[in-house]
Amino acid sequence: MAKHRILIIDDEPAIREMVAVALELADFDVLEADNAQRGHEIIVDQRPDLVLLDWMLPSISGIELARRLKRDDTTSEVPIIMLTAKSEEDNKIQGLEVGADDYITKPFSTRELISRIKAVLRRSSAGATDKAIEVEGLCLDPVSHRISANDIPVDMGPTEYRLLEFFMTHQERAYSRTQLLDQVWGGNVYVEDRTIDVHIRRLRKALEPHNFDRFIQTVRGTGYRFSTKTAVAS
Repeated sequence: MAKHRILIIDDEPAIREMVAVALELADFDVLEADNAQRGHEIIVDQRPDLVLLDWMLPSISGIELARRLKRDDTTSEVPIIMLTAKSEEDNKIQGLEVGADDYITKPFSTRELISRIKAVLRRSSAGATDKAIEVEGLCLDPVSHRISANDIPVDMGPTEYRLLEFFMTHQERAYSRTQLLDQVWGGNVYVEDRTIDVHIRRLRKALEPHNFDRFIQTVRGTGYRFSTKTAVAS
């Protein structure tokens, strides 16, 4: 089985070396870049399985690079873990909203980092089915990672896509925020409950022009469910 290839983008040589050694000991192949431009070139040319991306980079910031990668169809599916000294909740929300799959604050333990990487790789490679899922005109194609509403393309971020995929394959059941975090983000990833609400709002906004936002229902005192039935106020 081929080794997973991880790209480290960080302008601090000591950080890159520490992470690279830990990754190699964990049987990963390692690529390195000290700025966003070089990192972007490596991503396009060598297609790493995951990117460890520092927020604070010279010239182009890591958050801006993440935004560009997720906007480009050719790189949007590359998983990203942000590595940063910015520990405030709003910074975490910002990183996740641009499409990062996880967010780790410095200083961090290499054991935790390896665990997070493995969790993200498991999620990114887990495509339970290749068959398109269709619910009353809302269609999700897991092969092309495209969403359509009555044959009209629907644009949404990778996290919203994963949320919708989970909902469409687990209909008519209420899930708590904790359950959604475990199922969509993975049990080894620390994400605040508030983040779920942010992505639910973004998912509804993407579906709203097609009147499918009604399927994403709030269950008071519990969390959320996907249902084609009219929600009853509680």
